[in-house]
Amino acid sequence: MAAPRRRLLWVVFTCWALRLRVAVCSERGEDEGRPGGHGDGGSCGCSTGRASGGEAAAQKYSLEANVPPQPNDGLGSAQSKDEGRQMASIPAGVFTMGTDEPAIRQDGEWPARRVHIHHFYMDRYEVSNAEYEKFVNATGYLTEAERFGDSFVFEGMLSEQVKSGIHQAVAVAPWWLPVKGANWRHPEGPDSDISNRMDHPVLHVSWNDAVAFCTWAGKRLPTEAEWEYSCRGGLENRLFPWGNKLHPGGQHYVNIWQGEFPRNNTGEDGYKGTAPVAAFPPNGYGLYNIVGNAWEWTSDWWDVHHSSDETYNPKGPPKGTDRVKKGGSYMCHKSYCYRYRCAARSQNTPDSSASNLGFRCAADTLPDYLK
Repeated sequence: MAAPRRRLLWVVFTCWALRLRVAVCSERGEDEGRPGGHGDGGSCGCSTGRASGGEAAAQKYSLEANVPPQPNDGLGSAQSKDEGRQMASIPAGVFTMGTDEPAIRQDGEWPARRVHIHHFYMDRYEVSNAEYEKFVNATGYLTEAERFGDSFVFEGMLSEQVKSGIHQAVAVAPWWLPVKGANWRHPEGPDSDISNRMDHPVLHVSWNDAVAFCTWAGKRLPTEAEWEYSCRGGLENRLFPWGNKLHPGGQHYVNIWQGEFPRNNTGEDGYKGTAPVAAFPPNGYGLYNIVGNAWEWTSDWWDVHHSSDETYNPKGPPKGTDRVKKGGSYMCHKSYCYRYRCAARSQNTPDSSASNLGFRCAADTLPDYLK
């Protein structure tokens, strides 16, 4: 009788401890952040320029702070070992970063320079709504868009009812509208949801939100050099992850805008909004949707001045005001946003959370729970 009684007491104690931890996480989520003001619109996205102490979230929502160690499964029910196959092993190597033929000179795509990269791991897929939901359920985390109470959404994705209540727009990009109640759970405002898009990339995530997720998962955001090296998939001096032709053999390899921007998206690639994270063929390193679909945050601060000297594992300037994002989005079109190329780049403030901002994580070594 003694052994069953000890097991029962252990179960009761464990349940009590987990309940207490969830309550603490919920209080943290409610206390984090306060609404701020809007800033200027960025290219292919929006910079919202809001007050934030978001980098501290990395520790608050770390693996150690939120998930108690468990035998043989470091994240318990939050993630499974099967997901180890979702990280690609990226070999060490040297590649040509940037280009000497920049399409958008003001973005600092040039000069071309030789960069050495160490071996690391990269998520095969953009973080999906389903994966982000696991993180939120485990930690009680609130994204910055949820705390601020609104986020920017492309006008063409909104219902007439939602648009009728909006009387502002981004001056330099009037198709971007501030929508109350827009966040990762409600990408097009309060009358939308993600119930049929759980395998699509999570949207409306700021740089701080992305860092919090990756930290919780025992990972990190990739550097811009790592991202671009991964994007190229082993190819040298090519525009796209698969080569120089946008539609080789008449096939679509990326989810971007077709038609006349911003009036008409024909959806010829099969999607007028986001696509599932596993849509379209992967590149040479096994990465899906590394361009198009959703912008992807990197860890680097924004800078447009680069040395042509050969470098090793660069991490960008030590400080700045904006962060580098890569890959373009489902709203990019060559007529105004030719940034769905590996060398292309753009900028956003770390607390931006528009409806085309997503991410994937990287790691120096495969997290133990994925081995």
